[in-house]
Amino acid sequence: MNSISDKGENSKPNGLKQVLRFLIPSLLGLFFFLLPVRYEGGWTIPMGVLSAVLTDQVGPFMPTVVLVIVITSAVMTIWFSVFKKPPKGGYTGLRRIFSVDYRWLILRLLGAVFAILIFFQLGPELIWSDVTGHVVLYDLATAIVTIFIFASLLLPLLTEFGMMELIGTLFRKPFQILFRLPGRSCVDGVASWMAASSVGVMITSQQYERGYYSGREAAVIATNFSVVSLPFCLIVAQFTGLGHMFFQYYLTVVVAGLIAAMIMPRIPPLSRKADDYSEAGKQIEEDVSSDENILRAGLRKAIVKAQTAPGPREYLRSAVEVLFDIWFGLMAPLVVIATVGLILVEYTSVMTWLSYPLIPLLELFQLPEATAAAPALLVGFAEMFLPAIVAKGIASELTRFVIICVSITQLIFMSEMGVLILKTRIPLNFMELFVIFLLRTLITLPVVVAIAHWVVF
Repeated sequence: MNSISDKGENSKPNGLKQVLRFLIPSLLGLFFFLLPVRYEGGWTIPMGVLSAVLTDQVGPFMPTVVLVIVITSAVMTIWFSVFKKPPKGGYTGLRRIFSVDYRWLILRLLGAVFAILIFFQLGPELIWSDVTGHVVLYDLATAIVTIFIFASLLLPLLTEFGMMELIGTLFRKPFQILFRLPGRSCVDGVASWMAASSVGVMITSQQYERGYYSGREAAVIATNFSVVSLPFCLIVAQFTGLGHMFFQYYLTVVVAGLIAAMIMPRIPPLSRKADDYSEAGKQIEEDVSSDENILRAGLRKAIVKAQTAPGPREYLRSAVEVLFDIWFGLMAPLVVIATVGLILVEYTSVMTWLSYPLIPLLELFQLPEATAAAPALLVGFAEMFLPAIVAKGIASELTRFVIICVSITQLIFMSEMGVLILKTRIPLNFMELFVIFLLRTLITLPVVVAIAHWVVF
């Protein structure tokens, strides 16, 4: 298959209409996903404002909406996966969402059961308590339902009209040298930085399926550049009593995160991933000829891409398919995995036992209250906010600082991002995600400790 860049490589699409077809949607995409705005005393992006407004308007009804989505997902998955209905060849879009293997079928069925138990407060309290299932259904799941309404509708403005081609060309060399990645991947990182890590994973997944990333590139980007949003970082700092140190805290996160992003692609399991593309084939080359200005080359590629962008009808159909894929494919597994993870943290000593080997390491790093701090470095694998909850009970400001910085740079948390990655076609499995989580912890911990001891405190 010829790449998009090849299709129009020799053309010069410089007419005003062609330029505007690239420029207007791309600027709108930058506005909705990357423009920092103040809203209710904090920093977010316009898409985040839209999601917050919708949540405010329909918030009381959202748990019911999530319950309906999860039950519908279970019923439809049984219909398509067990009874193999409707006849083969019909309802292609629905079949892609609901025809799954037995593992996802079980997760969706369990998701429906968990959602019913949580919503109606039935069965064991550890499932529906305020620190487990209630958090998942009433906070996490409802937030995802609303944010993806706008993410699925607005995301093509960034990915389909040439902005990725322009940025990819401009940032090609530094990203190849530092991270072994195409330049366009910086869009994933910035979008998730300002919005949510799930948005970055969503961008990466779509770009991989359409042939703009290889399997290795998609795996590296999803686990190193789908960063936790800036607003969430501020919430964590304020919750742990470190809001007055936000600048030092976030600068430490950036430094440690960049170091991890340079190391992780060069070691297993990410270094062993093949540079294979989806069935769409490789769709883009970011290389620039030596006699062409890099900005001009980027604009040329962007305008060519814009000419192949979907029309309004196809645009809307694709957005709805993406939204339904998230709603009916992700929500049920998310409810199960997040609830079970929180149960393990809140009602068992599993994380405490697993954290014992970290205690000598933290003592070596001269961190006060090492025994109390060690579990906080592991609980984030279940849910990103749990390390902050543990850290809040620690008296040492230094230790709290280290915990929240490391927790943000770990990136992998199963309650949302991990489940989303497993739901996509990005070539990563559960054990690989856990290994990446541990490696990122071991890489960023000494960096954060060094900055904390020698610069901040």
